[in-house]
Amino acid sequence: MRSITVAWAPRPRKSAIARAGRSCHKQSLAILKCLLLGVLLSACLSGCHRDEHQATTITLDWKPEPEFGGFYQAQVSGAFKNRGLDIELKSAGAGAPTWQLVASGQTEFATAAADEVLIARAKGADVVAVFAVYQTSPQGIMVHRSRGFSSIGDLFTHPGILAAEDSTWLKYLLGKYPAPIVTITGYSSGVTVFLAKHDYSQQCFVTSEPLLAAREGGDPQTFLIADAGYNPYTTVLITRGETVRNHPQKVKQVVEACREGWRKYLDDPSAANAVMAKLNTEMDAKTFELAAAAQKPLIETEETRKSGLGVMTSQRWTQLAKQLVDLKVLVMAPSAENCFVDVDKLPAN
Repeated sequence: MRSITVAWAPRPRKSAIARAGRSCHKQSLAILKCLLLGVLLSACLSGCHRDEHQATTITLDWKPEPEFGGFYQAQVSGAFKNRGLDIELKSAGAGAPTWQLVASGQTEFATAAADEVLIARAKGADVVAVFAVYQTSPQGIMVHRSRGFSSIGDLFTHPGILAAEDSTWLKYLLGKYPAPIVTITGYSSGVTVFLAKHDYSQQCFVTSEPLLAAREGGDPQTFLIADAGYNPYTTVLITRGETVRNHPQKVKQVVEACREGWRKYLDDPSAANAVMAKLNTEMDAKTFELAAAAQKPLIETEETRKSGLGVMTSQRWTQLAKQLVDLKVLVMAPSAENCFVDVDKLPAN
């Protein structure tokens, strides 16, 4: 900040009238100084006020779809605003390095999967989970029903193509079903190839691609990866541990607003779906409706009915950490207690 100095040089002693004029001059200078100080102070306070109320970003790791419906509902219903939160929802798209964006301070909150949080912390990133949308991971594999498969294991013991990314869940399945006959290729989004090839299978979210394939006249059958034993929390809201330590009340308010938003979205997704449909024109209104219904049992479980939406347990985190070590994804897993925060235990003020 530049300093402004008002200098006043004393003059030779004059008559009473001159001294009176000099006195008035002093008063004028004093008033001028006060005015300048007031302007500078006002500018400072105004800047501080803007920083304090700067929008907080939640960066989503995919397009606006029902898997984020509760966040958009929290915005639509005023759950964020009613808590004094100015939240911007930003879509980063497929494969976005959301935990890196959080760790580097480029976004305050983001969504990721629980295994990504463990990997991030193992690399030294101060990233923690504060809310888990999916208690059962929606990650699955989509096959043609006409092939007659009864389990996900059948896919690996029959010829054909599996389009899938090199991911931790794929490593887990290859460990469980070694020496697969199926040919594994890279993954590209969409269902066009699936509809064209009978022996083609692909990774999916059970709330997305299977619905699109069915509406296009396909015969999709899906198998959840979770049913095979690999079930990380998914669409997990993350932030930095530093943010939790320094601003616990804000983190608590964000999570409470998200929980409220998800409760309302599960009860009636129409308002948030309408907002997301304008942002994601690739998904039509009917598919939004079907996806919102399909994901409900993956989000609302016996555990959430007991402890609240978004709940996480140390047992689940410990199990996942062990799986990542067994898969040699991690050499040493971070402590489960350091990976997530029970926001309900944070101070209210």
